[in-house]
Amino acid sequence: MKDFNHKHLIGIKDLSAEDINLVFETADNFKEVINRPIKKVPTLRDTTIANIFFENSTRTRVSFELAEKRLSADVVNFSSSSSSVSKGETLIDTVKNILSMKVDMVVMRHPSPGACVFLSKHIDANIINAGDGTHEHPTQALLDAFSIREKLGDVKGKKIAIVGDITHSRVAISNIYCLKKLGAKVKLCGPPTLIPKHIESLGVEVDYNLDNVVKWADVVNMLRIQMERQDIAYFPSLREYSMQYGLTQERVERSGKELIIMHPGPINRGVEITSEVADSKNAIILNQVENGVAIRMAVLYLLAGDK
Repeated sequence: MKDFNHKHLIGIKDLSAEDINLVFETADNFKEVINRPIKKVPTLRDTTIANIFFENSTRTRVSFELAEKRLSADVVNFSSSSSSVSKGETLIDTVKNILSMKVDMVVMRHPSPGACVFLSKHIDANIINAGDGTHEHPTQALLDAFSIREKLGDVKGKKIAIVGDITHSRVAISNIYCLKKLGAKVKLCGPPTLIPKHIESLGVEVDYNLDNVVKWADVVNMLRIQMERQDIAYFPSLREYSMQYGLTQERVERSGKELIIMHPGPINRGVEITSEVADSKNAIILNQVENGVAIRMAVLYLLAGDK
């Protein structure tokens, strides 16, 4: 088996196509495990993992916790809202206190871009980035690409559209890096105010017309409007956004093809995607959730091999 020569998983930017494919091959094996009657393996027995979330999360936190328990790790969950952080404790003090309890790996979500890089330079444990500000969310990109590979057989040469709030989305940036490394064609779509200038320098195209993009694409990944990160109004109203950039059944049918529809969640039904589309046979949103556990098991396993 090839080596995964990384101590941390901070971002997709740091990985090669070979690294990504190694994660996928490992996840294939773990997917078999989680579909067995007995879903646990003793792989990370005696490994202690701390899940440190400075931002709210449901899917990512539960997915990581499930992956850790499937691998028989000891799990410590930490939420900043119920901790000394609310009393003014710094990030480095918080983590040092947790590490003094002999924690081997840290899974961290933080509102500040670069928080995981900062942490990796100050502590000895393996760090997995579960999302840092608008920077990256590597395991989400891995599970998205893994889900495309599972559905279409390969990612190379496929046309992937990412639609919505690109400016505030760490998922979009990680997806762009991951899909480009695997040889996919990527097109972004959304209001001009929500697509960063010079994003084409990452090797992607931009089209502001959703109907054109849907006709072009093999896969459409719909992103949530991140109202909590927006400090100004980037578009007139949610209703107008939905009319211009919401994915409806009519739009899917006009494409004239079997489109694959994805969403990293949580879904704003009726805004970026209608319930009819989200619950349709074209949508692989629940497959993404299932694959998230297998991908995170693979990442934990490969990083633990660094020890």
